[in-house]
Amino acid sequence: MLYIHLTVFVELKFQCNVKNKPTNKPYMALYLKNATFVDWKTMEVILTDIRVNEGVDGSIEFIDNSEGDSPGNKDEVIDCSGKIVTKSFVVGHHHVYSGLAMGMPAPKKAPKDFREILQYIWWTLDKSLDKDTIEASALATAMACAKAGSTFAIDHHASPNFINGSLQIIADAFDRVGVSHLLAYEITDRDGLNKADQGLVETERYLSRNQGLVGMHASFTIGNDTMQKAAELMRKLDSGFHIHVAEDYYDQLHCEEEHGKRVVERLSDFGVLESSKTILVHGLHLNDNERKLIADSKVWIAENKESNMNNNVGQFNGSGLGPNIMLGTDGMHSDMLQSAKSAFFAGQGVDNIDFMSTYTRFRNAHNYLSVNKFKGDGENNLVILDYDGPTALRTDNFLGHFIFGIKSCHVQHVISDGKLIVKDRQMQTVDEQEVLDFTRKQSMRLWEEMKKQ
Repeated sequence: MLYIHLTVFVELKFQCNVKNKPTNKPYMALYLKNATFVDWKTMEVILTDIRVNEGVDGSIEFIDNSEGDSPGNKDEVIDCSGKIVTKSFVVGHHHVYSGLAMGMPAPKKAPKDFREILQYIWWTLDKSLDKDTIEASALATAMACAKAGSTFAIDHHASPNFINGSLQIIADAFDRVGVSHLLAYEITDRDGLNKADQGLVETERYLSRNQGLVGMHASFTIGNDTMQKAAELMRKLDSGFHIHVAEDYYDQLHCEEEHGKRVVERLSDFGVLESSKTILVHGLHLNDNERKLIADSKVWIAENKESNMNNNVGQFNGSGLGPNIMLGTDGMHSDMLQSAKSAFFAGQGVDNIDFMSTYTRFRNAHNYLSVNKFKGDGENNLVILDYDGPTALRTDNFLGHFIFGIKSCHVQHVISDGKLIVKDRQMQTVDEQEVLDFTRKQSMRLWEEMKKQ
């Protein structure tokens, strides 16, 4: 078990832009009374009051009531007696385009392998998206993230018949809900070189004004010309790739046949591994040389255990990949606590994973964002959990509660950039019922359009 001394905790608070002494702010702040605060880095458990200041990458202040400190007249007070307060979560890999997939009709043909799953399900869906269904998908995804405790999502989008402006539609929807984001458009040759070029243009236009990544589908749908253009754009924009890698073994077979090398070797030759912003998604079918290339680089791997099992494409194994492994949902849902539990339980016997490495992967997306200086994941992003476990919660047993106890159903309040976006499990930034009426209407439109593909 992990034991952390208080002196280490205090040092880390200063490193994380967390202040010990309150400042008398003239504006309203959130004031969390009687909180059981769990530091996300050290798992140190302390009882304290907390003032949460608004603003992107804002601070929180631990209040010492023995010195007579109290909420200001304009502070909104939330009683956190018996509640856990900790940093909110980040989805390390998401797909907004699947936001309206739940309950959709069966495909025209039952897929027999992974390529047919893409062809008859996901490529049929993404080709059917338009402005309204993209907006509905984004709103549904952002709300689901928020209500499950995530205040930041790293997304990988595709809508081949509505490329121009698609990323801004998603960004606007996420901003309405109050969830920060790092977006990418999925560039690919699978719908023709003209569509690939449109993806490159959309990427450059969006990234010239916003933080984001150069999104690529997978090696087997990207020719050398498009790969080269994307790599040049990555360097021009000081960005990184967000790309599916060896999700199915076909990705490797195609790469060896077409290019005479493995997928990670191909990406390395284009300079993709040189950026610490690069995210390689899945990484199931890697040989020892590819694992070494990744471990020796600054890139990050996004594990998506449930999606891999659902598609029956193989098992993730983090051995030899280095420390930069984080977790995503791959668009199956927006519940990072569920993703963490799945990584742990389904990883037994096939992955080098235990309590600590599960939690590290769960929290590594924060480190990815911090290392690369992306905005929107400051210390004033918090989740308040109405979790009343049957045993005492301490630093040395927190991981046991994390794996076996804490679930997204315990998320009661969520604070993003210092603002309360979920209160008593209800959205505060948008009319939830109005949004759901819109998303349900658009889902029916989307499903009808899919029948025409």
